[in-house]
Amino acid sequence: MDMSGGTMLLLGFDLIVGAVIGFFLRKKLVEGNQANIEAQRRQIIENAIQDAEQIKKEALLQAKEEAFQVKQEADREIKASRLELKDEQRRLNRKLDEVQKEFQALEKRESRLLDRESRVGDREQKVSEREKELAGLIDEQRYKLEKIAGIDRDEAKRQLMESIESEARMDAAKRLARIENEMKIEADRKGKNILALAISRYAGDYVADKTVSMVPLPNDEMKGRIIGREGRNIKAIEAATGIDIIIDDTPEAVILSGFNPIRREIARLALEQLISDGRIHPARIEEVVAKVTEELEVSIREAGEQATFDVGAHGMHVDLINLIGRLKYRTSYGQNILQHSLEVAFLCGVMAAELGLDVKKAKRAGLLHDIGKAVDHEVEGSHAIIGRDLARKYGEAEDIVYAIGAHHEDQPPRSVLDILVQSADALSGARPGARKEMLQSYVKRLEDLEQIANSFNGVDKSYAIQAGRDLRIIVDSGKIGDDEATLMSRDIAKAIEDQLTYPGQIRVTVIRETRAVEYAK
Repeated sequence: MDMSGGTMLLLGFDLIVGAVIGFFLRKKLVEGNQANIEAQRRQIIENAIQDAEQIKKEALLQAKEEAFQVKQEADREIKASRLELKDEQRRLNRKLDEVQKEFQALEKRESRLLDRESRVGDREQKVSEREKELAGLIDEQRYKLEKIAGIDRDEAKRQLMESIESEARMDAAKRLARIENEMKIEADRKGKNILALAISRYAGDYVADKTVSMVPLPNDEMKGRIIGREGRNIKAIEAATGIDIIIDDTPEAVILSGFNPIRREIARLALEQLISDGRIHPARIEEVVAKVTEELEVSIREAGEQATFDVGAHGMHVDLINLIGRLKYRTSYGQNILQHSLEVAFLCGVMAAELGLDVKKAKRAGLLHDIGKAVDHEVEGSHAIIGRDLARKYGEAEDIVYAIGAHHEDQPPRSVLDILVQSADALSGARPGARKEMLQSYVKRLEDLEQIANSFNGVDKSYAIQAGRDLRIIVDSGKIGDDEATLMSRDIAKAIEDQLTYPGQIRVTVIRETRAVEYAK
């Protein structure tokens, strides 16, 4: 036991000694490492300081070099600027020298001009003195001549001029009379031959329009159906067409009266369709009138196409063709304008052929000469000027356009074509029975009545019926009230009294109605 205990003590002591020695050894090692670290730190700092110094030196060198380069560049620019300034200065000096030379030249020129003006002034003064001397001499010689002749200068001049003028006029009058007589005889002979030939070669039918149309009825009972209950059917027809329907004792017939042939034709066609259909009531009447109006437009276009085909006027604008077709329902002094235009076209063609002119152009001008009458109730002015403007608008040749405008001398004729159209127009209208003055005056009065009514604001339609004794006016109910309708009837009646001359009295009726329409589906 004692041995083991001593051994354990020795072992414990050894362990303690070893631990102490290890501690001191570790301490020594730590101190040595710290010294090395401190030495490395100082070395790093010294190296960093040396690098910074080196970088600083390099930066200073680079800055100095850049500054030197900038200075050199600035010096070069300054030198260039100085050279440019020197060049500019030289140019300015040259300009100044040139200006001074020009100024000196101008001064010299001004001096010469002043000298010349002075010399001219002297010459003018001398000339003026000479003129005075000559005037005095002329007056002295004139006085002597007047004293010798016994008359003054003005009287002598007047007598001489009268003598010369009288002789010249006498000679000119003799020659002019001889030439005029010869030309009149020859022109009269040739003109009569041409006109006689044109009339003999054209044998057109004469059509005189009337202001009434008769519609046959299958039986007299149809008259009652046309009148309708309380006259509603006949009122609807008259309101829709503007034509006066006369139902009298004439057996199986009714009479349509109206100055506008287009409206009268619409009323006739519509009434015939209503009679054949059998359904006669206000709604059906309006439907048939609208349909017949469309069909009549087609008929008008076909009439225009047929007229251009008959005359040989090809390539005409479609709007002009439609206007020509409208002439079928236009009259002048009772003469149908479309028939009249065709007559004028053929007469122009015959006379142009005899004179060796362009026949197609002459026919075209004759056909279009009254085209303005298709719209003269819509446009103010002479129908010749209206027609001229329409023909120019739709691309007709300028000589045809001028002939249209000159056929009533609204503008002076300037070519043979203008005279041809005038002559053919007079020939067509002067045939016995071709025109009736009373009918034209009557129709003009009815047209004036409707124009006066249409000139008022709010008027939708107007119809002159009962031979012009009744003026029916349909107004827009949205614009005209009941009280305003009464005032409008008075204003229109007053305007008619101021502007027209007419026999008897004219009743003015203003109609204002409101319609409500709905469809059952």
